Amino acid sequence: MMIVHATRKLAQHLGGFVSAPTTPSAAPSLGAWYATAIFWKPKVVLFVSESTLLPVFVPLAPAATVLRRFPAELDLVLRRHGAPEAFIAGELSTLGDAACVPTANRSMVGVLNEYVRLAGYAHDDLGSTPDLVWLSDWLAKTPMGPLDKRQGSADRELAALIAST
Repeated sequence: MMIVHATRKLAQHLGGFVSAPTTPSAAPSLGAWYATAIFWKPKVVLFVSESTLLPVFVPLAPAATVLRRFPAELDLVLRRHGAPEAFIAGELSTLGDAACVPTANRSMVGVLNEYVRLAGYAHDDLGSTPDLVWLSDWLAKTPMGPLDKRQGSADRELAALIAST
């Protein structure tokens, strides 16, 4: 089961929070996901992996299916980063049903906010919503404070995770 720690503004679009499952399925290597809505035209959802800070964007509309559409977008992002087929298959196999729960890590909320701010620059520079896979790749190369003592950026953190599996 995929656990999505959503901000309140996103949870309102997804029908609210559910109570956390008592027996989650096998945890994926990318860990739990944090997510927030970005109110561009069209609206998008930013998902960020708790373990690597890998960003993944998904169009919000239709909101009822955004959690079901997330694995397909993750697949595209992982392929863009050169992840091996076995790694991608392993990650996607753990993303069946999804539970939307409140955020539980203030540092991750800070990462979400920083990615939203940086993505806003690309959005403003282009005058429209950029290609979402490109935007994810661009943000993944951005150094992030929580990764300072590890790999420094989400793309390098992902590469290290893949190399260790």
